[in-house]
Amino acid sequence: MSSLGGQPILILKEGSQRTRGRDAQAANIAAAKAVANAVRTTLGPKGMDKMLVDTIGDVVITNDGVTILKEMDIEHPAAKMMVEIAKTQDDEVGDGTTTAVVIAGDLLKYAEGLLEQDVHPTVIAHGYRMAADKADEILQGIAVDVKPDDLEMLRKIADTAMTGKGAEAAKGKLTELVVKAITMVADADGSVDTDFVKVEKRVGGSIEDSEIVEGMIIDKERVHPAMPRVVKDAKILLLNAPVEFKKTEVDAEISITSPDQLQMFLDEEERMIKGIVDKIVASGANVLFCQKGIDDIAQHYLAKAGVLAVRRVKKSDMEKLARATGASIVSSIDAIAPGELGKAGTVEEKKVSGEEMIFVTECDNPKAVSIIIRGGTEHVVDELDRAIEDALRVVSVAIEDKKFVAGGGAPEIELSLRLRDYAASVGGRAQLAIEAFASALEIIPRTLAENAGLDPIDMLVSLRASHEQGGATGKYMGLDVYNAVAGNMLEAGVIEPLRVKTQAVASAAEAAIMILRIDDVIAAARSAAPQGGPGMEEMGGMGGMPPM
Repeated sequence: MSSLGGQPILILKEGSQRTRGRDAQAANIAAAKAVANAVRTTLGPKGMDKMLVDTIGDVVITNDGVTILKEMDIEHPAAKMMVEIAKTQDDEVGDGTTTAVVIAGDLLKYAEGLLEQDVHPTVIAHGYRMAADKADEILQGIAVDVKPDDLEMLRKIADTAMTGKGAEAAKGKLTELVVKAITMVADADGSVDTDFVKVEKRVGGSIEDSEIVEGMIIDKERVHPAMPRVVKDAKILLLNAPVEFKKTEVDAEISITSPDQLQMFLDEEERMIKGIVDKIVASGANVLFCQKGIDDIAQHYLAKAGVLAVRRVKKSDMEKLARATGASIVSSIDAIAPGELGKAGTVEEKKVSGEEMIFVTECDNPKAVSIIIRGGTEHVVDELDRAIEDALRVVSVAIEDKKFVAGGGAPEIELSLRLRDYAASVGGRAQLAIEAFASALEIIPRTLAENAGLDPIDMLVSLRASHEQGGATGKYMGLDVYNAVAGNMLEAGVIEPLRVKTQAVASAAEAAIMILRIDDVIAAARSAAPQGGPGMEEMGGMGGMPPM
């Protein structure tokens, strides 16, 4: 609202809320810190899990940062930015989502202290940007090279990603599956597309029953019971066209005046379908995966010819089958030819946990593979799936970037010490912001210690000393939560891809800077709640958040 000659002028719609200056900053920082605190206890090998119950009573039990934040119904705009950090980290690297959110929360906590000392937000933002750039440079310097064929190192990277998740019970088995799957689908140029690793979840059995299939699993069954269950030395046709008679493109009416004509019409339909089946059989195919429908009459003829057929296969599965078997996806019945077929040693229908599935195995050089995850309950299987997803992503990132860093809080302590030295060389008010950035990074080892029930101050002092006096290996000293000492993380096999850390620090800094620069929050008037619907006060503030 403004005034002109004592006459008030309404600029905003009635009911709009406006928060300015320090109040706006304080509210945004408090919301962001609340989100960071919500996931902080899940960090590290001794982190705890969260149980999330949605409006219809579905339960998710997880300690995966991004899953927790997606499931929480967060409504505060600044808090939503924290969720975005986790989503970006998940899309880019697959792991380190909690780390990114926790660092962002602490950057804002230290910025709050500087704001109270009357340091201007733009000065803090400038200092944070300088610190983030320097941190990236330091991380590149302390990274260690890894060869894409160094399976032992890749196993350790997968192992670190799964530690603390529900998969811990059978980590050895699962890391083996993950590394094998990624090395199989990796291209010659070092790029890896994890979409070509299909993960199928099945409740029943134990985690140890999980297995890798060097080929594809399709969650479908044969279209006709008379078809063979197993086909050896399979010639596979992938068809993206219906095995049905062609309907006319335009609306057409056929006038039939006698029963003979009707019979002729039906016979012609059948003859057309038989012609299509004959083309399929003539190409030499004995397995057919069809993306569209297969007519009942066609099913009968295919079964008579001894062809195993599956219909309505998903497009993504068709692409993976093409990659695994070397077949081409044929889009027209007329284009079917022996050269378009793919090969596999065996195609068979098996029952897994009471459901029929088609296994395409013994492919020559499968560039698409499948992993079946088994577990006692649905919640166990879902959490295993999330752990394997993280592990697949980090191993693929390590192969692509060919660099990794130590885990266990080692890079954060090294960054913190080196950034303090850098701050002294910068001088001016930006120095305060860079020192705040350095202090904020220590939240990771501090949280690891707290979650393991250790004294965070003792552990931090011990880690700093080991970094400053450890010589060449000092930068690899992290927190060994099992023995409550500072230990060499490289020797302990606690390692992470470089991109996990660079992305986490960059995302956290960007989000903190964006939230800091907001000095005015203008919230539009809320539309009236539906009749009988709860008001905001009754709902206890903003969704999933304490009232601000």
